[in-house]
Amino acid sequence: MRASTTGRVLHDPKGGSFRFDAGALCLDFAHTGGEGRYAVFETLHDPSDLAEWLAHPALGVVVTQPVTDEELAAAKALRQAIWIAAHDRAADCAPDAAAVAAINAAAAQAPLTPELAADGTTVGWARPVRAGQALSSMAREMIDLLSGPLAHRIRECAGDNCPLVFVDSSRPGARRWCAMERCGNRHKLRARRARQAEV
Repeated sequence: MRASTTGRVLHDPKGGSFRFDAGALCLDFAHTGGEGRYAVFETLHDPSDLAEWLAHPALGVVVTQPVTDEELAAAKALRQAIWIAAHDRAADCAPDAAAVAAINAAAAQAPLTPELAADGTTVGWARPVRAGQALSSMAREMIDLLSGPLAHRIRECAGDNCPLVFVDSSRPGARRWCAMERCGNRHKLRARRARQAEV
């Protein structure tokens, strides 16, 4: 994928927002909503929402074919599979077979095809550009992540009740929080209060 940066602004339904960089585009995508108790965080309500998400940096995919309801359903299925697989890896558990199968199925579809522009220095995506191709590219990125050298760096945030998952690509491998301005600062504040209470 041509993405060079990752990260999105996440919004809490109770108010507030913060920038979260999962370290991989496929993991950013996994945080666009969810099932069960995570349904309150849903951002992909209709096909146009998926088209808008794909168009944003870092992926920058402007689909030339309208996103269908079927593609939206496929996107949510892939998102759930990535979420489950990432959490399984973070917990050092055996991978969920259904999640692996869903990721493989998405990856088996035709991916985005990079295309050099006439100026010979910039790149875009070969037309026609469909949402399914972007899903295939993200599934392939997840496969590379799970089978590559950073697989052991996939982690869940160490914050209390924070399920956000990320790949720690920092050199020291010491990232613990989804974001310092969120769970990192909350941890510091709790630690400071605990020290003050001991005095």
